[in-house]
Amino acid sequence: MDIIPLKSWFEGSDAFPFIIAGPCSAESEEQVMSTASFVASTGRVSLFRAGAWKPRTRPGTFTGAGHRALHWLERVREELKIRVVVEVAYPSHVEACLKHGIDAFWIGARTVSNPFSVEEISSALRGVEVPVLIKNPLSPDIDLWQGAVERIYSAGVRKIAAVHRGFSPFERTLYRNMPKWEIPIELRQRITNLPVICDPSHMSGKAEYVPEIAQRALDLTMSGLMIEVHNNPSGALSDATQQLTFEQFNSLISGLIIRKSIIDDIGFLNHLEELRNQIDSIDYQLVDLLSSRMKVSEKMGEYKFKNNVAVLQMDRWLEILRTRGEHGSLKGLDPAFVEKVLTVLHQESIRIQTSILNNLRSNGEHWSE
Repeated sequence: MDIIPLKSWFEGSDAFPFIIAGPCSAESEEQVMSTASFVASTGRVSLFRAGAWKPRTRPGTFTGAGHRALHWLERVREELKIRVVVEVAYPSHVEACLKHGIDAFWIGARTVSNPFSVEEISSALRGVEVPVLIKNPLSPDIDLWQGAVERIYSAGVRKIAAVHRGFSPFERTLYRNMPKWEIPIELRQRITNLPVICDPSHMSGKAEYVPEIAQRALDLTMSGLMIEVHNNPSGALSDATQQLTFEQFNSLISGLIIRKSIIDDIGFLNHLEELRNQIDSIDYQLVDLLSSRMKVSEKMGEYKFKNNVAVLQMDRWLEILRTRGEHGSLKGLDPAFVEKVLTVLHQESIRIQTSILNNLRSNGEHWSE
């Protein structure tokens, strides 16, 4: 994909990290101007965010100021000289934002979860040179996320970035949304020149967790952060618990540690290369061992079939989890990591044995009596 680098979007977009900040919702002209004045004064923010339309989970809650908010954001652009970004969920939103000179759009998680909606928005964006930020869908479906990027790209939009805001959990967790960092990492592997920005506010659900998630995102070399900040978070009409005060925002920004992605020191590079060579050697050994393990699984599948034994042996599986988990702990490994690896291996072993069983059946072979 011929995606335009983030640093070339507009003047000031080359700052690292690329910071987007502002309230969850544009609630009143006074609230918008107060928060935008602070955001602009920091000199660290490239886009001021505020939701004009809010897709709420339940009816009867604040759904945004709508078109009135666009007038307030026009004032922000004109008086404070800072660019603004708004969420769009319908083609009519796109049209209204374009009339009011909104600088960039973002497509929310609920909208990205529906390909029909993304297709409608992409049609409305055809021929428009406005940056578009695409949040991940509610579920951890990387194909759905990638598909949304591809639909917007197919409309001719070249200033595109993904926004990682986490995924809706099935049960309560420490954070509002599960980070599942491996998914945005894989998205970057699939679309190598796609900027990925983290939204630690929606991921955390609580202001106290925003800094640690923001730092983790930068440690994973994400391009920027989308942070909710409010002039009075406790009185916010939406997502009050996750919005930062002005003081908290300043503390977060000043406390961020920007790590180097590359370094020119020859001694460092040589030692790093040695360590990478060790990793490479171990990885190839792991692949060889995995191949050997699965070949044994094939033999087990045949042996079980010929002796009329079920593929899944639950007692054996629980014993594997226990003994390998104990051994992993002795070796300094996280038990949860060991269980995750073993589960993947076991699933593949079951798949192979089931395939062997089906093949033998289709070839007319029978269990021994």
